[in-house]
Amino acid sequence: MAGIERPGPLYQQVAAAIRQGIADGEFPPGSPLPSEAQLIERYEVSRPTVRNAIAALRSEGLIEVRHGKGSFVRGTLTPPLVIDRTIARSGKTFTPGGPAWGEMHAPTVYRTKATEATGPLLKLDEGEALFGVDRVLIDPTSGARALHRLLIPFATADEAPLLAEKPDAPLGGIYTALTAAGHKLTWSETVQARMPQADERSALELPDATPVIHTVRVTHGTDHEPLILEELRASGIQARVSYRITADSPRALSAVRS
Repeated sequence: MAGIERPGPLYQQVAAAIRQGIADGEFPPGSPLPSEAQLIERYEVSRPTVRNAIAALRSEGLIEVRHGKGSFVRGTLTPPLVIDRTIARSGKTFTPGGPAWGEMHAPTVYRTKATEATGPLLKLDEGEALFGVDRVLIDPTSGARALHRLLIPFATADEAPLLAEKPDAPLGGIYTALTAAGHKLTWSETVQARMPQADERSALELPDATPVIHTVRVTHGTDHEPLILEELRASGIQARVSYRITADSPRALSAVRS
């Protein structure tokens, strides 16, 4: 291929040419890109230009750099890990959806405070006390990891003694304890994709330029009052979330929106 001749910054032109090569199948998923020297010769540009182009493609998540081996087109992980977010109930027993996570180590239980982000979801003022439970989960089949956090307001723990005595109890048991305390449970959840923080990238062992899927679930009780908050964070290229959708009455929908 001749040197780059289109207008615009050279590194963006080189990145666009490589991106087109990926789209056309010239560089298939999992394959190595030409070496730095080969790209310099191919596009008739300088070494810094090639490096900036590779950095741009890396930030887009199209390629990954393997130290000592070069740059590779990122492959599609198939099949992705499906995280079922539905909750099944049989009598008084609740079963959260899978996969059947294992735990990397014992849960970490601690006291914390409501923040600017979590306080409104739990209808708490910033700084109000909470129990926190952190887990590092692993899917035994794929090896994919996830981070789970449970936040329990002290008022909720007072209603259901199990939550104060054993806040790291399995989620199904916590839902059962809340029901035994007189609550008819409902749930609301939001999902977003974002770039990871440094500690998340390390704990989840994420490759470069990999987003996380961040779900936030609030368990509601009587009069739709928030009882507990759960967060789940997983790799955006290894996992997808799945839900069972049911039709709610207009009254229930109105409560969820409030």
